[in-house]
Formats: sequence, C-alpha cells, structure tokens
Amino acid sequence: MENTMQQEQHSLPFFGIPRLFPYLRKYRKTLTMMIVCGLLGTSVDILMPLLQRYALNHFIANHTLDTLPWYILFYVGAILFASVVNFLSTNGAMRTEVSVNRDLRTAAFDHLQTLSFSYFNQNSVGYIHSRVMSDTSRIGSLVSWSLMDAVWHTSYLIGSLAVMLFINARLALLVMLILPLIVILFSLFQKKLILANRKIRELNSRITGDFNEGITGAKTIKTLVVEEKMAGDFVRDTDEIRRMSIRAARLRGAFAVTMHLASSLALAIVLWQGGYIAASEVGTFSMFMSYAQGMMEPVRWIVDAISDVITTQVNIERLTRLLNTQSDVTDTPEVVEKYGDSFCPKKENWEGIQGDIEFRDVSFRYPDGDEYVLEHFNLKIPFGSNIAIVGETGAGKSTLVNLVCRFFEPTSGQVLIDGRDARERSQLWLHSAIGYVLQTPHLFSGTIRENLLYGNPNATEEQIRRALELVSADEVVDRMEKGIDSDVGEGGDLLSTGEKQLISFARAILADPRILVLDEATASVDTLTEQKIQSAIDTIIEGRTSLVIAHRLSTVRNADLILVVRDGKIVEQGTHGELLRKRGHYFRLYTRQYEDEATSSILAE
Repeated sequence: MENTMQQEQHSLPFFGIPRLFPYLRKYRKTLTMMIVCGLLGTSVDILMPLLQRYALNHFIANHTLDTLPWYILFYVGAILFASVVNFLSTNGAMRTEVSVNRDLRTAAFDHLQTLSFSYFNQNSVGYIHSRVMSDTSRIGSLVSWSLMDAVWHTSYLIGSLAVMLFINARLALLVMLILPLIVILFSLFQKKLILANRKIRELNSRITGDFNEGITGAKTIKTLVVEEKMAGDFVRDTDEIRRMSIRAARLRGAFAVTMHLASSLALAIVLWQGGYIAASEVGTFSMFMSYAQGMMEPVRWIVDAISDVITTQVNIERLTRLLNTQSDVTDTPEVVEKYGDSFCPKKENWEGIQGDIEFRDVSFRYPDGDEYVLEHFNLKIPFGSNIAIVGETGAGKSTLVNLVCRFFEPTSGQVLIDGRDARERSQLWLHSAIGYVLQTPHLFSGTIRENLLYGNPNATEEQIRRALELVSADEVVDRMEKGIDSDVGEGGDLLSTGEKQLISFARAILADPRILVLDEATASVDTLTEQKIQSAIDTIIEGRTSLVIAHRLSTVRNADLILVVRDGKIVEQGTHGELLRKRGHYFRLYTRQYEDEATSSILAE
C-alpha cells in the first residue's frame, strides 16, 4: 500500500494544482478580477521609480517646476488608483479563501457519506479529520493569498526588469544574471522540502488521532490506568513532529537566506556599474537603485509563495486521494439516473418495499480478506420472517446483515430484495426501509426529541410517545429534567449505555421500517429492561422482516429460523427445537449458556 501511495504521489501533476481546477472554475470571475487588479496595482508600483526619475531629471537637474501641479495630480491619482485596485484584489482573495474552504470541506464530507464501511475500518478518525479540516484550510490559502503574492511580486519583477531593459539594457542584463541562480537553488531545495512537509502532515494526522483517542477513550484510559502510556505516546509523536518541523524550517530558512543573498547581488551590481551613469543622469541611477532594492522584497515573497506551494502540494495530494477514493459499494449510473443518489433522491420513482429477502448462490469475502466467509450460500427469507443469527463473539454474525443492508457487496451471486437484485435499485432506497439497532448505540448531539426525529422527521407527538413506551424508553424520558427536550450530550454521553440503547431502539421503531435489524440490541440493558424489550419485540416485528443478531440464546427461541455462525461460516440452520435435536454446535452453545445462567442465578440467591 505504501509503494502504491508513493507512486501515486510522484505521478501527480506539478504541485497538484490542476486537480483543484474543478473547484476553482465557479470562482473564475473573482480570480480574474483579483489577477487584473493585482496587475494594475503592481503597474503603479513599477511606475513610481519612473516618476522619481522624471522628478530628479526634470525638476532638480533642470531647475524648473513648470509641470509640478500636473506631476502632483498624476502622483496622487496613481496612489488612489492603486489603493482601490489593491482593496479589490485583497477583498477577492479573502472571499475566495473562505469560499474554497467551504466547497472543499463540503465535497470531502459529502464524499465520505458515500464510502463503504471498509474505508472507515482502515482509516482513523484523526487521519480523516486532518484531511477535511487542516488540508482544505491550507489549500484555500494557496488559491487566494499565495496566488495574489505570485501575481503581485512576479509581475513587479517582470515589469521592473522590462523597464530597466528599455532604459539601459546592459545594466539590466547584468542584474538578470541572478535568475539562473534562483532556478538552480529552487530545484535543489524543492524535493527536500516536499518530502519533509509530507512527513509533517502525516505526523499531524497521527497527533490528531492521539487527541481523538484521548478524549473519546477517557473513561477506558482511566479505568485501565494507562494515562502514562497515552501521554508517552503523545509526547513521542509530538517530539517526532518537532524534529521534522525543525528540519523543514532549517531547509526553508536556508532556502530563503540563499535566495535573499542572490537578490542582494542585484543591488551590488547596480552600485558597481551604476556609477557610470550617475554623473550624467542621476534620475536614471536612482531609478535603477529603487528597482534593485524593490526586487529584494518580491524575491523574498516569491520564495515564501513557492515554499507554501511546495508545502501545500502534500495537502492537495492527501485531499484529492480522499476525493478519488472509490467506494466498495456503488450504484450504477443507470440506477442513479432512475432512483437518484443519497443527496438527490428521486423518491417518485421508488417502488414500495415488501421485505422479501433471498440469498442466491452468494459467495463473499471481505475486501481485505483472503478467505471466503460465505460460499455458494442460498437462503430465502419470506416477508414477516424472524431470522436469528447466533454464534460466539467474533464468529462473524454481522456478515449476513451487512450484505442485506448493502454495507458490502457479494463477491459473487445476488442478494435479492422483493425478487430483484438489490444492486438494481439505489442504496438510499434500501436503507430507507431498514431499521437498525446497534449493539453499541450512537446518539447525535442534541436533544432526545431531535434524535428520535432522525428516524421520522414528520412523526407526531403521539407516535413519538408510543415508540418510547413500546421499549420502556418513556421511563428514561420522564426521569430527565426537561423530558424529551433534554440534551443527550456529545454522542449521548449524558445518558447511560442502556438508556442510549432504549432511545436508539425507539428511534428505529419510529422509522416504521419494513426490515428490522437488531444487532444484540439488548446486550447493553439490564435484565428487567431486557424482559420489557423482549416482550415488545414480538409486537414490533409483526408486519416486518426481522434479522436478530443475538448473543443470549434465550431471546431467539421463537425465531422462525436460526442461523448458527462459527469461524465466519454458517454451520447450522433450523428452528430452536430442530437445532437442539441435532445436538451440534448450537446445542453446545445453548447448554453452556443455560448452565452459566443457572449458576449465576443460584449464586445470586
């Protein structure tokens, strides 16, 4: 993977800027205005030494003030004109920066919503967060302020050299001798700066991940008493980025100092050769001195701009790699044309969902796996069936559910929904008909009401109350100070795990799904609450196709079909009674769990 990444980086266009063109196209008028105004403002800067030359040669050398009023008027007008165009170019740069930041972050966030689970399994939160926030910020600065720096200072260099060539070609050519030196220095430093800044960006992602783990895993860190280890890991990463940053700063500093020295040579050349013209035309000599001194600041700024572009190339590479990542699960263009996508659904073309599910000769292996989890698997699940999937922890019970929900695609074969391949319709069409209660519940920041309305934005107060009562979540709401309008905190942290589970259960019910998935949904609640939910499940699953992933086998005895998973493969299937009579793996699991529960009950008494 690393080799592929490196090959991709080296194959990028120079600076990676062409990859930004699609995001800059909508701002071409603003960018054009910025460039034009920047060029006009620089033209005034180039004009000033010529005005100085005229004043020295005409007013002082000739001892006359005949055109002074016109000179003053023109001089003041030039300053006012420069102020206006510089304001316009600066204002355009600011608006472009924030607009491009917004567009890139929106594009990155929207693209993340389309990626399959495998991407999030393979990349940390810190890694993704750094691309969406930090990288876009650097790119926005590049296409605004760095662009204007390049326009202002490059045009000043070119314009001043053109004027010097016109006035005195020999002296101007001597000054231009430093340009090949600048090109050579740039080529020597470019590669080293790119590599150093690429490493810094990757380390920054790792540190962001350390922050995230330190915050989200605070309770685990304290209970395991691993504060010292976490702090040590963080210090190690920050020390490494410090070393790399110092190395990059030294390279950048050496580059800037060397370039500054090169630009100073221009002033030395003027002082050396300019004495010959000073005696006859003091104005021309003064003009050359002004241009030579003025060239030092643009060269320094150009060095900074080049360095910023080199640094930002890494950000462009990382962001475009994210945006170019293809999901393992995608809808075909024909499906998108008819049914729309996640952001522009064409619900008028959506067929109703009954809830029949069929696995037809399905073989499957995970994208990063070598072994098949399913091979030529066939199963029909009629609408209204209650299917239980059981097995030991880590046995692979979620595989079937992931395929039904199209979180992953079959390696071969078909998953049919109502007799049609699920891939013939959009993912959103399918997901809109699925209610999913996770083993580890997740609530969004906001109130209980806001979280419930994610399930059904148009739900009435009566529907909300009924869903809460059905799973005994009304007791949680009644205990809260503000009731249903109480805040749940970030990720629901103001509630216990069991309370979050009840709210997420009610949210799924409120969506009134045709297919209901319960992924060990009662694993996080106490025994009394589990009994209440279990009794409600019989009512909830009526009129739906339900897939229940269960660890407690006592909860699935009434299932229409039980699938027994072991080492990622389905080893048995049948009803509770049939599987017990087989005295196979299910029998051993059930017997052992029954004995454990009985022992626990006796000890409790």
